[in-house]
Amino acid sequence: MSAAKHTDEGELSRRQFVKQSTIAYWTAAGAAGSGMLALPGLGLAQEGSGPVDCGPPPKAKPQSRTGGESFPPLPLPATPLRRTEKKRPPAPPSLAGKMALGPVRFVRKGDQRVQYRDWMTDPADLDSLLTWTNEKLGINYGKAEADFEHFSFDPRELPALLFAGHNGFQLGDEVRQRLARYVLDGGMIIGDACCGWKDFNDAFRREIQAIFPDRPMRKLTPDDPIFSSYYKLSNFTYQKADGSCHEDAPCLEGLSVGCRTAVVYSPVDLTCGWDGHDHPRGLRVVIDQARQIGANYVTYLLGSYQLGRFLSSTKVYHEADAASRDDFIFAQLVHDGDWDPDPSAVHNLLKHVRDNSTLTIKFKKVSVQPRDPKATGYPLLYMTGHHEFHWTDLERAWLQRYLKAGGMLLADACCGRLAFDLTFQREIARVLPEHKLETIPLDHPVYHAHYDIGKVEYTPRVTEDFGAQSAPSLSGITLDGRLAVVYSRFDLGNGWEQFPHPYTYGYSDKDALAIGTNVIVSAVTH
Repeated sequence: MSAAKHTDEGELSRRQFVKQSTIAYWTAAGAAGSGMLALPGLGLAQEGSGPVDCGPPPKAKPQSRTGGESFPPLPLPATPLRRTEKKRPPAPPSLAGKMALGPVRFVRKGDQRVQYRDWMTDPADLDSLLTWTNEKLGINYGKAEADFEHFSFDPRELPALLFAGHNGFQLGDEVRQRLARYVLDGGMIIGDACCGWKDFNDAFRREIQAIFPDRPMRKLTPDDPIFSSYYKLSNFTYQKADGSCHEDAPCLEGLSVGCRTAVVYSPVDLTCGWDGHDHPRGLRVVIDQARQIGANYVTYLLGSYQLGRFLSSTKVYHEADAASRDDFIFAQLVHDGDWDPDPSAVHNLLKHVRDNSTLTIKFKKVSVQPRDPKATGYPLLYMTGHHEFHWTDLERAWLQRYLKAGGMLLADACCGRLAFDLTFQREIARVLPEHKLETIPLDHPVYHAHYDIGKVEYTPRVTEDFGAQSAPSLSGITLDGRLAVVYSRFDLGNGWEQFPHPYTYGYSDKDALAIGTNVIVSAVTH
């Protein structure tokens, strides 16, 4: 089984671990001829109605007894007598709720006719996970049960919802709309195909696509924080119905809202592992690792909840429809990855530039498609993202002409994610094959175009994984003595948003705004 531990002396640091895993992932993906790894041997369980039960119900909560006084009923002498009554300890706050799924069904168990619904087949999974993680993480959270009819769809009530089962299911349009709002308001959906059952797997993917038709589910790559938020996880160990085990790449999929993985899904069973049992059926992640993945879910949820609430509000560009004239307009380059993960970032940067410089700034952001003839009128193009992207030969040729004609490209790896970092370095080398990204020296004019930038501060994660850093870390490409490309492997956009992003490798808010301002001034004045 793959090791999944904290960073200890003699082990790889988290960043080294993530980098090594990511490079190995993309090397394997490239050898396979695509950006998405197939998982050999991960055939899902058979179709059809799933089992009636997987695990026992949760254990009864411990009860304490407290002594108290009471009065016996008249006409006995009214002498106080001692009695002992049950008293439950205060319930911990609920972190996640298991959503009721499936129609009511009846089956025979011995001589009894038993009622059940699909979500009840493993009733103790979430309770068992939270009991385990409470002990491991030193926290105290509980679970709840929820149904579509009575749930408020407010993430302040339940930050996460678990969808788990074997059978197919279908949601109504109203429920889909309310779930979309729940996620956009900061909630998280966790999906799990119990026993790796195909019917549930097909239904969950179909429903998420219906809820978010414009946001694709993606295979989570090794640099996603879910794989390192508490335990360092690389390959998963999978157990088949015959008991045999093998290692392979992680099976988790996710859907992003901004810089947050808001839906995470496992098509291979985790919930039975959370409850500590397995069966001679289906496909599952082994128990110890399933619990480690669950602990990472919990840690990630706790770390990203406030960010999710912040991202639920969208900044409006109030001059979006205004005539442009000669004012500076921010143009963002569209690509086939997640090209706009920081919805409030540009608004805040433009406000900062307007308030702290003499530039005439239009509160307007335009999205530019590669090969768009209008793009030649913008002195600066910005691009960012978390994931891999691809430029066609025509798009590379268009960008090369734009840069050689005097345009400037500013790019940063959102959250400092390695998938985007590796991709950008690959793609820009194809755009300008005779030039390469080189470190921009501290005496370069871009560091003094408006602010004098000599020392900067980074986010806590950079300090934890790279050690103390004080110099800015920008790379660039110069064409005919002019800086044409500025690239930051550390995030700028999160700093422009001016809200804590707990899993980001980036600059502090102040320094991210200073760098962004200097690049805009350089683009306009040169």
